[in-house]
Amino acid sequence: IIILTDDQGFGELGVTGNPLIRTPHIDRLATEGVSLVNFHVMPVCSPTRACLMTGRYNYRTGIVDTYLGRSLMHPDEVTLAEVLSEAGYQTGIFGKWHLGDNYPSRPQDRGFQETLVHGGGGVGQTPDYWGNDYFNDTYRYNGKLKAFKGYCTDVFFDNAMKFIEANKGRPFFCYLSTNAPHAPYNVATEYSQPYRDKGVPDNQANFYGMITNIDQNIGRLMRQLKELNLEENTILIFMTDNGTSGDFSAGMRGKKGSQYEGGHRVPCFIRWPGKLRGGRDVSQLTAHIDLLPT
Repeated sequence: IIILTDDQGFGELGVTGNPLIRTPHIDRLATEGVSLVNFHVMPVCSPTRACLMTGRYNYRTGIVDTYLGRSLMHPDEVTLAEVLSEAGYQTGIFGKWHLGDNYPSRPQDRGFQETLVHGGGGVGQTPDYWGNDYFNDTYRYNGKLKAFKGYCTDVFFDNAMKFIEANKGRPFFCYLSTNAPHAPYNVATEYSQPYRDKGVPDNQANFYGMITNIDQNIGRLMRQLKELNLEENTILIFMTDNGTSGDFSAGMRGKKGSQYEGGHRVPCFIRWPGKLRGGRDVSQLTAHIDLLPT
């Protein structure tokens, strides 16, 4: 399982030193797993996703940016989903793809057998379904438009967990790639108000609230793995796609879009209780291109 959040930087977690945000479930994932504390991605999202999916630098895949056709991966690139599918895995993506919305670039063309995605680079952007606003939206499910009830992150986790339940008896690859906490910063007040009460400005309070909601969903997922007796036989990875779009860069220079460290150094935690000794920090240089080859 790879959980990839959008626009959440290194410092937007309790475990990495944020003084305000509460992320107890991601913090537990970090302490139970191995933390790659010198882990790097690209400063914007499509290039990072291309590197993650192929194990190759994004320029080799044809992806140089996020728009104007520069986020369309070459059709002959081999993806992580294709490798695992050929090895007998059931593969599913839930959330953001951002490597092409049309044949031959859709996730179902690139090795994913079950797909639930929004269009373009974010919910509500031009390639997405008209009128989507994070609540009760219409997404593309296995290539067809389908209306869903609930908040976007909850919907993606709900369906990922159904996929895991359905495939608990065989190898599976679940790519849970949330659009949150990417702008626009829309979230229920119950998640943002606790930060507003601490004097956090509205936009940042909503941004933190979106991360709090992600954290709660990760807690649900971790409980499910335990209940299904999959915990020790599942590699669970949490990472983000670029530096923060918020206001806290954990003391680093720059944020999303920057060539400086704050733009590309992100958290990455890997938990595999049966194989990897947890509670360790690995300080060697690591990156998005390392996951598929490893």
